[in-house]
Amino acid sequence: MLRWVITFLVIALIAAFLGFGGIAGVAAEVAKIIFYIFLILFVLSLIFGRRVWPR
Repeated sequence: MLRWVITFLVIALIAAFLGFGGIAGVAAEVAKIIFYIFLILFVLSLIFGRRVWPR
Protein backbone atom coordinates (compact mmCIF):
# COMPACT_ATOMS: atom_id res chain seq x y z
CA MET A 1 0.00 0.00 0.00
CA LEU A 2 2.89 2.31 0.69
CA ARG A 3 4.10 1.63 -2.84
CA TRP A 4 0.84 3.11 -4.18
CA VAL A 5 1.41 6.26 -2.12
CA ILE A 6 4.88 6.70 -3.58
CA THR A 7 3.56 6.04 -7.09
CA PHE A 8 0.84 8.68 -6.83
CA LEU A 9 3.29 11.11 -5.24
CA VAL A 10 5.70 10.68 -8.15
CA ILE A 11 2.82 11.14 -10.62
CA ALA A 12 1.84 14.33 -8.80
CA LEU A 13 5.39 15.68 -8.87
CA ILE A 14 5.84 14.92 -12.58
CA ALA A 15 2.44 16.43 -13.43
CA ALA A 16 3.22 19.56 -11.41
CA PHE A 17 6.60 19.88 -13.11
CA LEU A 18 4.98 19.63 -16.54
CA GLY A 19 2.32 22.19 -15.62
CA PHE A 20 -0.71 19.94 -15.23
CA GLY A 21 -2.00 21.46 -12.01
CA GLY A 22 -5.33 19.64 -11.90
CA ILE A 23 -3.81 16.21 -12.38
CA ALA A 24 -1.10 16.99 -9.84
CA GLY A 25 -3.65 18.06 -7.26
CA VAL A 26 -5.78 14.96 -7.74
CA ALA A 27 -2.78 12.64 -7.59
CA ALA A 28 -1.53 14.34 -4.43
CA GLU A 29 -4.96 14.01 -2.79
CA VAL A 30 -5.18 10.33 -3.71
CA ALA A 31 -1.69 9.76 -2.31
CA LYS A 32 -2.68 11.51 0.92
CA ILE A 33 -5.87 9.45 1.30
CA ILE A 34 -4.08 6.16 0.65
CA PHE A 35 -1.36 7.14 3.13
CA TYR A 36 -3.93 7.83 5.86
CA ILE A 37 -5.61 4.49 5.16
CA PHE A 38 -2.19 2.84 5.42
CA LEU A 39 -1.55 4.51 8.78
CA ILE A 40 -4.93 3.47 10.17
CA LEU A 41 -4.48 -0.13 9.05
CA PHE A 42 -0.94 -0.19 10.43
CA VAL A 43 -2.05 1.03 13.85
CA LEU A 44 -4.96 -1.42 13.89
CA SER A 45 -2.63 -4.27 13.00
CA LEU A 46 -0.33 -3.26 15.85
CA ILE A 47 -3.21 -3.19 18.31
CA PHE A 48 -5.21 -6.24 17.19
CA GLY A 49 -2.51 -8.20 15.40
CA ARG A 50 -1.41 -11.66 16.32
CA ARG A 51 0.95 -11.70 19.21
CA VAL A 52 3.86 -14.06 18.77
CA TRP A 53 4.82 -14.50 22.40
CA PRO A 54 6.15 -17.75 23.79
CA ARG A 55 3.48 -19.63 25.71
